[in-house]
Amino acid sequence: MKMKLTTLALGAVMAAGPVMADLVFPSLSYRTGPYAAGGIPFADGYADYFTLLNERDGGIGGVKTKLIECETGYNTEKGVECYESTKGQGALVYQPLSTGITYQLIPKVTADNIPLHTMGYGRTSAANGEVFSHVFNYPGNYWNGASGVVNYLLEETGGDLKGKKISLVYHNSAYGKEPIRTLEELSKKHGFELVLLPVDHPGQEQKSQWLQVRRDRPDFVVMWGWGVMNQVAIQEAANIRFPMENFIGVWWSGAEHDVLSAGAKANGYKAVTFHNVGRDFPVFDDIQTHVVDKGLAAGAGDQIGNVLYNRGMYAAMLAAEAAKTAQEIHGTAEITPAMMRDGMEALSIDEAKMTALGMPNFGPAFNVSCENHGGPGLVGVTQWNAESKTWSLISDFKATDAEVIGALIDEDSGAYASENNITPRCK
Repeated sequence: MKMKLTTLALGAVMAAGPVMADLVFPSLSYRTGPYAAGGIPFADGYADYFTLLNERDGGIGGVKTKLIECETGYNTEKGVECYESTKGQGALVYQPLSTGITYQLIPKVTADNIPLHTMGYGRTSAANGEVFSHVFNYPGNYWNGASGVVNYLLEETGGDLKGKKISLVYHNSAYGKEPIRTLEELSKKHGFELVLLPVDHPGQEQKSQWLQVRRDRPDFVVMWGWGVMNQVAIQEAANIRFPMENFIGVWWSGAEHDVLSAGAKANGYKAVTFHNVGRDFPVFDDIQTHVVDKGLAAGAGDQIGNVLYNRGMYAAMLAAEAAKTAQEIHGTAEITPAMMRDGMEALSIDEAKMTALGMPNFGPAFNVSCENHGGPGLVGVTQWNAESKTWSLISDFKATDAEVIGALIDEDSGAYASENNITPRCK
């Protein structure tokens, strides 16, 4: 039976022990290429949180953290190369920030016994921990996002979408196609018409799609975009005078750089989210004091509070809390990737912990288990104010359609298990 230590006892062990190896957290970043505008702030937030832990707390459980950044350019082949070149350096968990890279890494991390965290992206059915033992996508996934959009539109229409038309403008890639099955099932359930409008990489050419929107006159437009595609789409929507309050994006289509170029015309645009927005959280004061003011920021230090910086910081926080959990489970601060996986599978985040971390009401409370690697899938909605140039959370984090999503997860993960001769665990 594995020994469990309290945090206090673990701290005493750390103080008495020798200097230990760093806890290594790779960052598969993209600061170059067509998606750099989103990749840079995420990578900065991810790096700055680990620097904060080193500077303020002396690391995690008395062990310093080490970030290894590898540039992928949002290219799947480069992402796999980054994984192969860094996995032997003690890498505890990978966060590839790319659905394409994620699909390629799933069999690799499973064979190598290294966990993969794809927070709000990747293969949605990896939420089934019985099949995907080393992949986690808590606290929410793409199918939660699609359902969250539909639930919000149901609220906006008094609970009735029958006869309504919803157009999906999506990145023509594995990422962009993720919500289609869910939206198709929800269209059957709620009686709305779904129109699919793919946009090819990188997304600068969208005239034909928005001409079709103008012809079709949909009641709502949903966007599954990334990078320059988002900016172009919002500008094109403004050009045809599509009402922004009826235009809602996934969480990768709802950052500052997506809307700023459209100026006042972007006012009222919305996006779903799985975390809060803005800078009004104590953790950011700590980052300012211990990281930015010391000249240790990964970037210029001017992204704090922006949507994707916050998301990168949130991802790092969840990784750090999983590492703490692993240390407590195994009674050692020098955790291995396999131990880190155990910590991720036993992770528990509640509001008391979030408040203690300086992040009150920053994200939903959730528990991870052997069966459920995806968390509760709670989704909120944000809206852009062009005058103040700020995002605001305009709804609570609310439940999504577990019946529809659960059936799709079971179907997809079951097919994956059959194709790969995987015997479901957790029994």
